[in-house]
Amino acid sequence: MDTDALYRDFHIPEQGYDEEQAEESRQRYGSNVLSGRASDTVLYRLRRAFINPFAVILFVLASISFVTDVLLASNFSRDMTTVIIILSMLLISGGVRFIQEMRAKRVADRLTEMIASEVLAYRDGQWVGLSSTELVVGDTVRLLAGDRVPADIRLTAAKDLFVSQSVITGESAIWEKQAQVLPKGQARSYGEYENIVFMGSSVIGGTGEGIVLAVGKDTVYGGFSDAEAHLKNGFDQGANSIAWVLIRFMVILTPIVFAACGLTKGNWFSAFLFALSVAVGLTPEMLPMVINACLAKGSAAMGKKQTVVKNINAMQGFGSMDILCVDKTGTLTGDEILLEYYMDILGNESEKVLDFAYLNSLYHTGVRNHLDSAILKCREMPGRSGYFQRWAEEHPKLDELPFDYERKFASVLVKGEEKNLLVVKGSVDEVCRRCSFVEYRGERQAMQADGLASVHAIVDEILEDGMKVLAVAYKPLDAAQLEGEEERDFVLLGYLAFFDAPKQTAAAAIGKLQGLHVGVRVLTGDQRSVAVSICRRLGIDTVHTLTGEELERLTEDELPVKIEHTTVFAELSPKQKVRVLQTLQANGHTVGFLGDGMNDLPAMVESDVGISVDTAAEAVKEGADVILLKKDLNVLEEGIQEGRKAFANVSKYINITASSNFGNILSIVIASVCLPFFPMTSVQLLLLNLLYDMLCLVLPWDHVDEEICAQPLEWSGRTLGRFMRFFGPISSVFDIATFGYLFFVLCPSVCGGSFEALAGSGEQLRFITLFQTGWFLESMWTQVLILHLLRTQRVPLLQSKPSRPVMVVTLLGILLFTVLTFTPVGKLIGLTALPLSYFGFLVGIVLLYLLVVTWAKSWYRKKYHGLR
Repeated sequence: MDTDALYRDFHIPEQGYDEEQAEESRQRYGSNVLSGRASDTVLYRLRRAFINPFAVILFVLASISFVTDVLLASNFSRDMTTVIIILSMLLISGGVRFIQEMRAKRVADRLTEMIASEVLAYRDGQWVGLSSTELVVGDTVRLLAGDRVPADIRLTAAKDLFVSQSVITGESAIWEKQAQVLPKGQARSYGEYENIVFMGSSVIGGTGEGIVLAVGKDTVYGGFSDAEAHLKNGFDQGANSIAWVLIRFMVILTPIVFAACGLTKGNWFSAFLFALSVAVGLTPEMLPMVINACLAKGSAAMGKKQTVVKNINAMQGFGSMDILCVDKTGTLTGDEILLEYYMDILGNESEKVLDFAYLNSLYHTGVRNHLDSAILKCREMPGRSGYFQRWAEEHPKLDELPFDYERKFASVLVKGEEKNLLVVKGSVDEVCRRCSFVEYRGERQAMQADGLASVHAIVDEILEDGMKVLAVAYKPLDAAQLEGEEERDFVLLGYLAFFDAPKQTAAAAIGKLQGLHVGVRVLTGDQRSVAVSICRRLGIDTVHTLTGEELERLTEDELPVKIEHTTVFAELSPKQKVRVLQTLQANGHTVGFLGDGMNDLPAMVESDVGISVDTAAEAVKEGADVILLKKDLNVLEEGIQEGRKAFANVSKYINITASSNFGNILSIVIASVCLPFFPMTSVQLLLLNLLYDMLCLVLPWDHVDEEICAQPLEWSGRTLGRFMRFFGPISSVFDIATFGYLFFVLCPSVCGGSFEALAGSGEQLRFITLFQTGWFLESMWTQVLILHLLRTQRVPLLQSKPSRPVMVVTLLGILLFTVLTFTPVGKLIGLTALPLSYFGFLVGIVLLYLLVVTWAKSWYRKKYHGLR
């Protein structure tokens, strides 16, 4: 529309808004800030870091342990160890999250400060300096060279106004802006709206005035506001999912144990304490420490591979990532435009075209661009620097007409041998329309009526290959100055073709990522033809592509399906990149994003793993989870492998420990109903759990099978319940067999009679102590050895050997815990020495258990396609 429509629609008076009108506009269209921060306090972030399901479980269990182990225990059996460890885990896990929360807050604050600036606005009939945050829709604003555009502005006047929109598109092109009305019905990318300047863009040169069209989150740049609102939640969601599985088991089993023990023993207070111990025993207390150890080890390994992992939770994201979104410029390409071809009118190589283009680029004083820089690099060709120096000396500059958006070419007048030469370089269509002649091999001919069609027959094939093409023409002139009327009747010499070349390592790296079942999606602000050309050369599927404009036209029903099957997204704004990521995440994917420009920041923060490079803008690096010291996709492939290893070892711990604990609790429920005493004391149960968990701290140093790392791994409790229900009861079967042997065979033979026959004698207490020690050892042996069996899908020790630390620690653990029963320390917690005959039984029952679990593991793998 004409600018008059703006004044009319926004009711802008000649003297501009007064304070009352500005406030009315602010109420109607919003403030010029990225987001409100009323609730974004340190206290709010602190509460969110420490109050979550798993933290609540740990705190409740610490409280229970304090009651059972300290307040209600005798002086000899008081033990604060469990309480201290659980609270330490709580503080570590909450502290890590709080640090990440505060980092997210600092990123958001930094973005707001970056956009906030001083701006000239026309208020009450005079130009006044305002903070950009005070601007409203309808304000008239003046822009000068060096300014950062404070809002989305429709220009009403412009003089030689050049802006960089890299903050929006990520591309380095400089655009000339003007106030003219655009033709109706023409679809455009953000770069082609020459009468609008967008928030965050930089004014390179010239001046302009305009009316504010959009402020804050309504601007194109407003996608950055989401950087503050979104938090990396893939890790937290997975942890919460696991926590809720454990909570459900607790809620079901604890009352059952309480009721069973109370009804059979008659002592409801002891039953209550034992049931609470069961709840503690069911939970892997060391989970936060094991997770942190696994992730920290993965981070350290990445540090040796030119990668800085700022947020250790990102290692989980690496492990489960199945889609990687990448920006094109600088990631797939070398971030450098190359002059690929210089051709005559039929597409043959032509030195004359290069010579004339060199003069035009050398003497052009308008806004320097990457195309001119690529042309001037020709003097660096071997043996050519002297030639181009002489060529320039022979043809000194006389005059020029700089490039402008309307003409779309630059004209330079140089001195010639006989006549002066007017050399032009620019848009193929605009230059060719002004040509009356063509030159081929030194012969000049009149251009035919279908000349433009002939030009496109040559040029279109190059354009389809993703190259940028300029036309070069000249005209002999007698004049030594240019008036502007001379720009017609040119002689068309030929064309220049430029290419943003792919990195040499990119194709191989993408092949490796695809081999790891990580799909690559390209999200770029560049034109579709260029993006498709690059992707085709790198082996990325280009059958399905989408532009930003096509994306906006999709309905809510079409969007998930279309985005799921699209691999190349071109001409996107930052908001649209975020929308693509959110849709992929809603489709169930774990998504990483690699970028380095400010326009990539919203998508980077929205992703499950934000990846940047050390040369990126400070705000981008601060918002990233991972920083690559080398901008190479091959490094990412190594990161994914390390992430999956760390992730696999965490999963081992959770699955094996939770199922083993569940089996023990199930055994306790059965024993509580059948036995006249508790099968294990509260202290013994907690000690067993704690000692086992401490052994599991070696798991981060375990080997991981190759097939485990071949696929993205899911971080959730979705299959944990199934795993616990399957393998837990198997251990209960052998626990019950042990109960029978201890109760009916070993204890009567050692104590001289059955439990009932020993009633009222001291031997009955010895009977109970022998029984509890026997089950303590059997539980400990089976729990530790099952670790070796379920740590791999292969045959343990033969096809998949554990790491040396795992082997040494587990064997030493079994030895030390067995010896513990013969020491005074063991006596303090109710354990006693067992006869050698029991160890013969123990070896036999454990070997049988391992054989049964091996068979069960094979069946489980076939049915559920893995140990998940």
